[in-house]
Amino acid sequence: MKHKIGILGFGTVGQGLAEILLSKKEELKSKYGYEFDIVAVGDFKFGNVYNANGLDIPSMLKEASVGKKFSKDITDWDNINLIKNSDTSVWCELTFTDLVNGGPAVDHVKTALKAGKHIVTSNKGPAALCYPEMKKIADENNCKFMIEGTVVAGTPVINLADGPLAGCKITKIRGILNGTTNYMLTEMEKGMPYDEVLKVAQSKGYAEADPTGDVEGYDARGKVTILANIVMGAGIKITDVPCEGITKITPKDIEKAKSQNKRWKLIGSVELTENGVDASVKPEMIDISHPLAGVSGATNALTFTTDLLGDVTIVGPGAGKIETGFSILTDLIKIHRG
Repeated sequence: MKHKIGILGFGTVGQGLAEILLSKKEELKSKYGYEFDIVAVGDFKFGNVYNANGLDIPSMLKEASVGKKFSKDITDWDNINLIKNSDTSVWCELTFTDLVNGGPAVDHVKTALKAGKHIVTSNKGPAALCYPEMKKIADENNCKFMIEGTVVAGTPVINLADGPLAGCKITKIRGILNGTTNYMLTEMEKGMPYDEVLKVAQSKGYAEADPTGDVEGYDARGKVTILANIVMGAGIKITDVPCEGITKITPKDIEKAKSQNKRWKLIGSVELTENGVDASVKPEMIDISHPLAGVSGATNALTFTTDLLGDVTIVGPGAGKIETGFSILTDLIKIHRG
């Protein structure tokens, strides 16, 4: 079976995915029997294109790299009609994340699932705000809603819980879910003040011009909500998760942690209790001996507490063009195998 792939959003992640698929095309076929054509792409900047026999992806990547609109296979279908009318079997929803109302991604996902087309996404909006609804629509239409890329990019977190840790009861997940704030706290511990380190983080591309989503903990809260609902079946809303960022941490707080042989981390936490599932995001002083304390820079890490293995900690990149593109690839392969 040859998979017919559509991509919504041809920005950093969309281009990264396209590059990975092109570079690994023969390897994917020989190793996994995975064959594909990318037949549709929708992007607000570059335009919408469709060719049932496969698009000229190398040319599209060249055009996108210099900011040019697509020049071949142009269609006047908007995103919704592109999803409905194209001969596609799976859509990769890679548009911008909106954690307030989900943005256009919610409609994209619903449209694809109702049409019986699988969804693979790195967009936290539909997953954090509407997971139970999306999963229900997917089940009703015999298709998959795959979201590995919504939590710490390519580092396998959701797939870890569903795969290698299957059979274990996971009672707690705690960790560093935002690389920007982890980088900032690492530098603040070295003596750099908050305002200065924020400017450096922005210059390196870790933080956006408006860093609110990172520094106030909102990005981590979206990921915590996803983990709570998928791994522990909590059925909670993003607004149910108390959230505090790192903006109030002072040099005095940093010194206090050092004096106690501890280190500040912005911790996202999901815990199974007698009363249900508790979830939160807040800065915590972590003992220097804990595995999470040693995770520095823009790296993410999560510790899973299990009944059979005790604590299992996974460390890896939480963002990046190729890293997030890889997360989409793993879900595409999982759909193929399933």
